[in-house]
Amino acid sequence: MIRKLQWRFIGIAILSVFLVLVILIGAINVLNYSSVVTDADGTLTMLAENGGRFPGFSGKNFTPPREGDARNSSDDSSRRLYGNRDRRELSAELPFQSRYFTAIIDEDGTVGSLNVENIAALDESEASALALSVFAKGRGRGFADGYRYRRTEMDGGTMLIFLSCHRELATVQTFLLVSGIISAAGLTAVFLLIVLFSRRIVRPIAESYEKQKRFITDAGHELKTPLTIINADADVLEMDLEQPSEWLDDIRTQTQRLTVLTNDLIYLSRMEEDVPVQMIEFPLTDVVSEMAQSFFAVAKSQNKTFDVSLQPMLTLSGDEKAIRKCVSVLLDNALKYSPEGGVIRLRLQKEGKQIRLSVYNTAEQVQKGNADRLFDRFYRADASRNSAAGGFGLGLSVAKAVVEAHKGKIHAFSEDGASLTIEASLPQN
Repeated sequence: MIRKLQWRFIGIAILSVFLVLVILIGAINVLNYSSVVTDADGTLTMLAENGGRFPGFSGKNFTPPREGDARNSSDDSSRRLYGNRDRRELSAELPFQSRYFTAIIDEDGTVGSLNVENIAALDESEASALALSVFAKGRGRGFADGYRYRRTEMDGGTMLIFLSCHRELATVQTFLLVSGIISAAGLTAVFLLIVLFSRRIVRPIAESYEKQKRFITDAGHELKTPLTIINADADVLEMDLEQPSEWLDDIRTQTQRLTVLTNDLIYLSRMEEDVPVQMIEFPLTDVVSEMAQSFFAVAKSQNKTFDVSLQPMLTLSGDEKAIRKCVSVLLDNALKYSPEGGVIRLRLQKEGKQIRLSVYNTAEQVQKGNADRLFDRFYRADASRNSAAGGFGLGLSVAKAVVEAHKGKIHAFSEDGASLTIEASLPQN
């Protein structure tokens, strides 16, 4: 149990760190990519608004806007010239740093004009093929083979401008890869540190749990002696009396209940000690059948239908005595909490590498859906904790401990609110 708690803590901590890293690294990379797209779109807008060239650029000369320049004003003509970009971002090197080409597609869908003077990576045929493929898609802007493009409708055709973003995209990809590797290394380091320090974190809980189990075991053994003496004294007193006494009968009943409670607590404590179960193969079908036979008479006396369906020749490696107790607990619970004239079904079948044991019974006022809280110690579905049905609320806790000791899982649920199904899955080794 403590080991499960430790690994659950480790899992939650690692998942939390992982989610934080994903959000942070994802946000940084998205902003990085968005910055590349924004800059490329700004340059494309500038080119599109100026017929496929940079404003103020002639031959080898480019005159960027300066303070007080008319082109630096905020009027519409200025916005058309510079594509809504901040004038401070423009420099004399911008036309020389930007590698681009333009293509004009005529109304008949052919390349009417092509300008590849500002690009060296593509020749005219390659640029024409790329332009036609982008034109066929019909999108206004996007990426194609590392180029950011913009589509602009004009008189007599469509102008496509392609801006090379290979270097920028490579930088984005490199940053994404590096940040992913660093995050993975950091997550691994955090995992190792959490594994190291989690032992110290759960140590107080482990010590408290061990003290609790030791107390239950020691107290149980200490209670056995006085209960035995009380029961023996009641027998001696009855021998001295000339007639039966209801008070002595009540003493015997209560001491017997306390003895059962003590034995269940000791057994539950032992099953939860994480001691490996001695794996001895035994005929599971025969064992379940024998346990079911002992409940037929009780079910019949209570006018209840007891239906049993067992797959033959199933075997299991484990503690036969513990499995018998588990089956007994489940059937006893079904009989106790099913109404008179109710239905009880016992199923045993193999599903893949798992053996599924299922006990179904009709019931009254069962919460629909998951009912795993029934496996809690001393839990009763009846809020008044009425013990008229007998027991202490430990039976299903014992069954759960037995199943988990055999590396299995147990689950309780109600499909209609008027029945209860408990299913145990046991691995067949």
